[in-house]
Parts: sequence; structure tokens; C-alpha cells
Amino acid sequence: MKLIKYKSIAPTNFDKDPAKGVAGRVVVGKADGAQNFCMRVFEITPGGHTPKHAHPWEHEIFVHAGAGDVYGNGKWNPIEKGNVIFMPSAEEHQIKNSGKENLVFVCLVPSTAPEL
Repeated sequence: MKLIKYKSIAPTNFDKDPAKGVAGRVVVGKADGAQNFCMRVFEITPGGHTPKHAHPWEHEIFVHAGAGDVYGNGKWNPIEKGNVIFMPSAEEHQIKNSGKENLVFVCLVPSTAPEL
């Protein structure tokens, strides 16, 4: 077992097109001995967003704090603290913070995906 305080991990910051105001942390990954999944925590500042993109793996997202919008299935949907998102493989998607506080979410991807 390993107990990790996610804020103790230095973030990787993305603040140039196509992303804005995004900090990502790999909280459980290959370096921790995880063989099947990678867990990442992202924080998006108000007005920030991830790039619109698609990839060949699915991922699961839990919204921990804040509010925003997620693009999937060709449309935008509001998200907020406590929501869970399933993003199928190959579906174009994007997350943006339309709220007034940081949007924080946990994202799980398979170990075959890039960690960040």
C-alpha cells in the first residue's frame, strides 16, 4: 500500500494553446508500481480548458470540486462537484472551467496511455 497526498506532487502546467490554465499531477502511475491504470488529478483555473482531442483509450473522470462544462457526443454538458464522466475511446472531448473556482477532477486511464 502507498498513501499519497496529491498536493505533494509537483504539477505539470499547461498554459499555451490548445490548453489554458491546466495543472496535472500523476498521483498513481508506473513509478508507483501500478500495472493496469494511471490516476491523474487535474486542476483548471476559471476560464481555463483542456484541448479538444480524442484518443484510442477510454477514461473515467470524477469531478471533485468546482463547476464547468464537458464536450462529448458533439455537445457541451454542464458538470459540477460529484459528477462522474465516462469518456469512450475515440470520442472527441474537452473540459472547460466556466465557474468561479478551480475545477478539480480525477481521471483514470489505462497504463498503456501516456501518463501526462
